[in-house]
Amino acid sequence: MSKAQQSKAGEDSAAEAGNPDTAPEMEEAGEVGAGSADGAEADTEWTLDQALARLAEAEAESRQARDQALRIQAEMQNLRRRTEQDVERAHKFGQEKFASELLMVVDNLERALDAAGDHENEVVKAIHEGVNLTLKSFADCFAKFHIEAVDPEGEPFDPALHQAMSIQENGKVEPNTVIAVMQKGYTLHGRVLRPAMVVVSAEAESSAGSGT
Repeated sequence: MSKAQQSKAGEDSAAEAGNPDTAPEMEEAGEVGAGSADGAEADTEWTLDQALARLAEAEAESRQARDQALRIQAEMQNLRRRTEQDVERAHKFGQEKFASELLMVVDNLERALDAAGDHENEVVKAIHEGVNLTLKSFADCFAKFHIEAVDPEGEPFDPALHQAMSIQENGKVEPNTVIAVMQKGYTLHGRVLRPAMVVVSAEAESSAGSGT
């Protein structure tokens, strides 16, 4: 390149550097770059907010699922407990009707035993002994299946276990005392199969009059 051409190129470069029209273009390019950076930062912040919201939603769903699982577990435990109680009651009281029918047989054996007890006849005595053994076998069977007799003579009257068939004045015992048992009662695992039929004492009129 000749010295004249080099001088021309230097003048052109100096003119461009000193030309004020090129400055806005450079500033505009810088502003575009800055705007792109701000937009990227805004996009990043918006994505973080979304992630936090989704996390909160997931935690709420997790708590709801856990609460539902706990409720189902509690319901299953209650159902299991009720089922066990129903099975236990079925085992205990499943023979209730059958046991009630046997009570009449025991009543008849006791009547036969009482009727044959005062006889001196050897045949009647043998019958008495056989009936007594049969009655003891019933007593053992009842004990095995938790059937208990209610024979409350001399005890306070209990309406849950006793049925008052008659009330008689009696000054020898406290009022409301069972003075006679007309028919024994029975319970099955503590539940009344048949109440005892009893005679209950009442305060004698003479005693009541002397107390006033």
